[in-house]
Amino acid sequence: MRVKMCGMRTITAARAAEEAGADYVGFIFAEGSRRYISPESAREIVCGLQRARTVGVFVDAPIDTVNEIAAVVGLDYVQLHGHEPPETARRSTHPVIKAYRYGDDFDADAANAYPAEIILIDSFVAGAAGGTGTAFHWQEAAREIARVRKPVLIAGGITAENAGAAASIFHPFGLDVSGGIEEHGKKSAEKIRAFMNAVRTADI
Repeated sequence: MRVKMCGMRTITAARAAEEAGADYVGFIFAEGSRRYISPESAREIVCGLQRARTVGVFVDAPIDTVNEIAAVVGLDYVQLHGHEPPETARRSTHPVIKAYRYGDDFDADAANAYPAEIILIDSFVAGAAGGTGTAFHWQEAAREIARVRKPVLIAGGITAENAGAAASIFHPFGLDVSGGIEEHGKKSAEKIRAFMNAVRTADI
């Protein structure tokens, strides 16, 4: 089971995630997010990583802006976390992760048809694009999400304490975590290691 650790803002946190075994590290380029990072700062972090794949998160940004930032930073993937139409993804110069909010715009058929390599399912909280730390109704959602034929990342309120439950309910391609590895709003190396330990236990 893969792990994506999102909302990185320092090289210390990103390296801690990589060293703990995270497969992907994510950067938030949506201005207004408390986890926003400038492309220049993200580029410095990316240059200091060895193995982890890098993901840039965008919310309804013009695709030309997405492509430009992805090139400047040196991203491996772009994550479209708004209500971007399929045409936006088709114009992306990088592989796409498309995020849906369960309870808002998620539909398995639409996800299957969307030109993305990976589908991410997040929680729906009115007025928020994501990153709320709120879990959606997993048992209720499991059957519909199982209809997605592409690799699925489960996000929204994932922590070391519930990673095993998420794994057993969804059997997903991976888990996406951000707030669950933070202490007082900052990434915690201890929580990063605890999360990876929980995932390894769930994967056995």
